[in-house]
Amino acid sequence: MNNLKQLLAEDMTAVDAVIRSRLHSEVALVNQVGEYIINSGGKRLRPALVLLSAQAFGYSGKRHHELAAVVEFIHTATLLHDDVVDESELRRGRETANSLFGNAASVLVGDFLYSRSFQMMVDVGEMRVMQTLADATNVIAEGEVLQLLNCHDADVDVPSYMRVIHYKTAKLFEAAMRLGAILGKASAADEEAAAKYGMHLGTAFQLIDDVLDYSADEAQTGKHLGDDLAEGKPTLPLIHAMQHGSKEQAAVVREAIEQGDVGKFSAVLEIIHATGALEFTRQQALREVEQACAAISALGDSKYKQCLLELSHFAASRQF
Repeated sequence: MNNLKQLLAEDMTAVDAVIRSRLHSEVALVNQVGEYIINSGGKRLRPALVLLSAQAFGYSGKRHHELAAVVEFIHTATLLHDDVVDESELRRGRETANSLFGNAASVLVGDFLYSRSFQMMVDVGEMRVMQTLADATNVIAEGEVLQLLNCHDADVDVPSYMRVIHYKTAKLFEAAMRLGAILGKASAADEEAAAKYGMHLGTAFQLIDDVLDYSADEAQTGKHLGDDLAEGKPTLPLIHAMQHGSKEQAAVVREAIEQGDVGKFSAVLEIIHATGALEFTRQQALREVEQACAAISALGDSKYKQCLLELSHFAASRQF
């Protein structure tokens, strides 16, 4: 992450300037909520992917700054809506916007960010860009609905859960990489390779989030352990634990998912460790990273490609 920050320091400053400029609204509450969520931390991985991809393919203009800001706006809008749906109270160690400003304000400012992002992509004036982001936004919304349907359903299997990850999380990573390739006038094959990298990276990133919900230091992650369990989310560690535990262990996990019973967190955590569920999930994330790196193996060597390779390994080994 330090290499990423150093390499993209100037570009990220430019992206931040775009974000602040395009976040402005005549409605004070929009500014207030938008500033709060944008300034609440975060790794800014998705906009970084736009920048890295564009420059890895030789782009030298300024439109990648605008598109990186668009991707961050779309991501931020999903967070605002997610926290309302999940009734979350904490994100990145701070109160969520819905806790501070209310559900209505969070939903409506999320809508503002979505609509502002589409104004910005129209300004870029590239049909492929608009198509990529429109498709991604639609798929992400489908992923949110799929996740909602899966909540408290202990019968969700691995393919069904992976579909949620691909839609809800990996799709924006994929779109970010594709946008950079489009700006860099990459060949069709190279564009698909970049998109594939993004999809596998995003999948690995989410799988590690699943691990961290049962193993992280709360001070580092800024969220409560067991939040996924409280929301009845059947993530991969839980699915693995049910499939590989005893009947009694599977019954405990099943009941916790169906009831969203965080009071059973200690018992579930013990079963997760006994069945090797966290290590299994980490190994799945590492496989995704290997596929991400393989996808861009033919891309010409550059400091941007090297950073993409390093970023993929960070995604699978991070502790926050």
